[in-house]
Amino acid sequence: MSEISKDPAPLLEVRDLKVSFRAGRNPPVPAVKGVSFAVPRNRTVALVGESGSGKSVTALAAMGLLPPESALIGAGGRILFDGADVLTLGARERRALCGKDIAMIFQEPMSSLNPVLTVGTQIAEVLARHLGMKGRAARERTLALLDEVGIPEPGRGIDAYPHQLSGGQQQRVMIAMAIACAPRLLIADEPTTALDVTVQKQIMALIARLQKAHGMAVLFITHDLALVSEIADDIIVMRDGEVREAGPARDVLSQPRDPYTRALLQCRPPLDARPLRLPVIAEVMAGKAPETAQRPARVMDGDIVLAAERVSKSFYVAEGWFKRREFRAVSDVSFTLARGATLGVVGESGCGKSTLGLTLLRLHQASGGRVLVDGRDVLALSAREFQPYRRRMQIVFQNPYASLNPRFTVAQILLEPMQLHGIGADDSERIRMAQALLDKVGLPRTALQRWPHEFSGGQRQRIAIARCLALRPEILICDESVSALDVSVQAQVLNLLLDLQQEYGLSYIFISHDLSVVRYMADQVMVMRQGEVVEQGGVDAVYGNPRHPYTQALLAAVPRGVPAGTRDFI
Repeated sequence: MSEISKDPAPLLEVRDLKVSFRAGRNPPVPAVKGVSFAVPRNRTVALVGESGSGKSVTALAAMGLLPPESALIGAGGRILFDGADVLTLGARERRALCGKDIAMIFQEPMSSLNPVLTVGTQIAEVLARHLGMKGRAARERTLALLDEVGIPEPGRGIDAYPHQLSGGQQQRVMIAMAIACAPRLLIADEPTTALDVTVQKQIMALIARLQKAHGMAVLFITHDLALVSEIADDIIVMRDGEVREAGPARDVLSQPRDPYTRALLQCRPPLDARPLRLPVIAEVMAGKAPETAQRPARVMDGDIVLAAERVSKSFYVAEGWFKRREFRAVSDVSFTLARGATLGVVGESGCGKSTLGLTLLRLHQASGGRVLVDGRDVLALSAREFQPYRRRMQIVFQNPYASLNPRFTVAQILLEPMQLHGIGADDSERIRMAQALLDKVGLPRTALQRWPHEFSGGQRQRIAIARCLALRPEILICDESVSALDVSVQAQVLNLLLDLQQEYGLSYIFISHDLSVVRYMADQVMVMRQGEVVEQGGVDAVYGNPRHPYTQALLAAVPRGVPAGTRDFI
């Protein structure tokens, strides 16, 4: 049993839990291998680990949400809630327990909320099922819950559909549903992964406030050790289905005993430095000393490869039969990008940074301004005239799961752009080029015959980068290209991007809401808010002495991650 289970009667206790999954006719694949830990009453315990570590599977087992047709729970394992083994409960008893006494917040609210029901209806359904509350009483309770979680104007929000709310507001609705029945245990499974730093900080503060107000125990699941320092009393670190380390949060963060814990802490880009390379898990666990040399920022006064002048993009929303309202997503944005340098674009969701990237590539039609490449305004070119520039300007999208064609093998994914742009004499030469590209991004050549679903998220992002490199571009736009990755995989991809930039002289426009990642990658930084640039300058100047209050607020919201002295071991 872990060090944090000293409470003689913890609220949740997991004992020797083993979970395996059937994989066709193959032997079952173990996902959780004899995990034991406890969640004391009225405390917040963080369950930390990379994707595939078994942390979410453990939580789903406690909620009874594992698919019975494929999940196998090993004999002898127990999950005790207030002394009762939930694994032995019948379906009706489990439904009465989960949602009322145990509630869960899922990672992706848009896929967890029903898109055809208002948020008020969905919260009221929880109240009706578990408390028998209906009609006026249910509506009044729903309004109170929306107000408690910080939804603006609850009287209007109660009748809104999920798509009418921002990502942060959707997550607040999920929290309202979770606390509707005043649960004694709240399980939060990566509830802030896709959120901006400011919204993330608000959600973390909300969960902490609700935990104290309602006297709940909280099991907070995440891959980011830096984040949990702001909420957790205790930390459990998992890897490959096993607990590697457990203890009070300050001890785990300031004096980590397990090499894997130390590796997780070191992989995240620091906010106050720019090492030449980020450590990766394997290197740290092998005892390799971290990089101490620093990488200076480039000065953006060299050969200008791209210049944007007052670029704007508007969208129009119909209002009635004959009217439409203009929404200005990007407003008069200007900047220059030097050859071989990186411009970081930061801001909250909805600030226009991704729309700007798509507009530069003409994936959105600009509403105004110019984009100059070699002195030519590419926005004014015809489709045929712009075709050669498509080779020179490529984009790596945020979600590699959605940006790779699931019906294509990796070979088809890499060869298609070469064929369209006439690169290579024939398919035999293109195959050789594709093999060389896989070498560059650190994938085996045997990957050519495999399908996207056979790869992890980090590997898929490497395939997406290889696809871009197939066209030998000069400019690469990275649109939140590492935001969905674990910190260890993120470090590998960031190191890869820097290696490729140095080898090919690539220029990057690096779009992200993660200010630590932008600090590590960028030479210049452009801060956007509501479609406008509020601050722009060298990375050291902007991070060291931010002038605009919005930039200051963004930097203040970044989780520092570790108490004083934590990095003494590095």
